[in-house]
Amino acid sequence: MRTRDQGIEKLIELALREDLGKGDVTSEALIDENLKGKGIIKALEDGVLAGIEIARLVFKRIDPEIVFKPLVKDGEKIRNKSKVAEIEGKVKSILAGERTALNFLQRLSGIATFTSKFVQEVKGTKTKILDTRKTTPGFRALEKYAVKMGRGENHRMGLYDRILIKDNHIRACGGVGTAIRKVKKSLKNETFVSRFDLKNLKVEVEAKNIKEVKEAIQSEADWIMLDNMSSSQIKEGVRMIRSNRRKMKIEVSGRVNLNNVKKIARLGVDYISVGALTHSAKALDLSLEFTKIK
Repeated sequence: MRTRDQGIEKLIELALREDLGKGDVTSEALIDENLKGKGIIKALEDGVLAGIEIARLVFKRIDPEIVFKPLVKDGEKIRNKSKVAEIEGKVKSILAGERTALNFLQRLSGIATFTSKFVQEVKGTKTKILDTRKTTPGFRALEKYAVKMGRGENHRMGLYDRILIKDNHIRACGGVGTAIRKVKKSLKNETFVSRFDLKNLKVEVEAKNIKEVKEAIQSEADWIMLDNMSSSQIKEGVRMIRSNRRKMKIEVSGRVNLNNVKKIARLGVDYISVGALTHSAKALDLSLEFTKIK
């Protein structure tokens, strides 16, 4: 993870300022300035780790002299009561960064863990699990990183790096076919392409019913998202697409959960996008405990 390129340091600074304010008043009243200690971060449930480098950066931002030793790499499975990292330094410094570091680590590990469950469900099929733009504002780069640590894939980072014609675009343009033709015309415009630095861009379109699937096929879209369709509609959509455009990518989105994702994957789709990976993942339970005070 390239933390500097993603503005992570500013996010860490904001989080610390939010928590610390003028300082840790409790520790200032209780803890001697030179008191040192050792501690561990440990898992309190099974999961997949993500964000260990962010946790390290939090403590380094508080006190560069803190020694932070990861014991597990991002993307690895962790077990209940297992050690994730060791930390050593001034007790005041550790306490100042504890909650912020854990907040990042728990949130990202929760996303990685939840994603891994979806990936496990579709194991044995050719279907890939995708994330969406339904992320916490300001946390998109981190949350999408966590999805990858759970063995999912990133769909698009934002509106700027991929063309996806959605329902409101279609309404504004007057139909699926019209929208696709307008996009393809724009992609032939050198000024437009250079402005967005687009190369070999695929055109994806959202279809809400079989009629729109037919329009997308006829207009030669590269990628079709079957949105909020029933199993029977998905099955029919896949049959139509495969019989007309075998290379066209098929994605399913909407109302996907752990109970139905395997059934959807078995219908022969290439991708299933799941907004819940980032907007509904439960934080993984982790804690920091002192093991030695000196």
